[in-house]
Amino acid sequence: MLEGYLPILLFIIIGIGFGVMPLLAGFIIAPHRPDDEKRSSYECGFEPFDDVHSKFDVRYYLVAILFIIFDLEIAFLFPWAIVLDEIGVFGLLSMFLFLGILIVGFIYEWKKGALEWE
Repeated sequence: MLEGYLPILLFIIIGIGFGVMPLLAGFIIAPHRPDDEKRSSYECGFEPFDDVHSKFDVRYYLVAILFIIFDLEIAFLFPWAIVLDEIGVFGLLSMFLFLGILIVGFIYEWKKGALEWE
């Protein structure tokens, strides 16, 4: 009964091995010579302007989340375009509804000023 799970177990073990072995090889083979220059924070060739551990502005996260949301929603257009001949008018109307909701959300974010950057 459990012999059906053996290939899955082997796949998991090999996958973990492929992930862990390069990390272990890096720790074993790489030279360990830390100095002040390597430990210093780096900001485009300049000394850091502020504390390295300062928080990002919330707008940065908001723009990143909006990008991910709209990028993933656009990814739904590719499978729809491939099967457009098969799904007919119903698929076309449902995609227009989907795009309409997407555009309403985009306009809402635009009007709220979420895309403005100072």
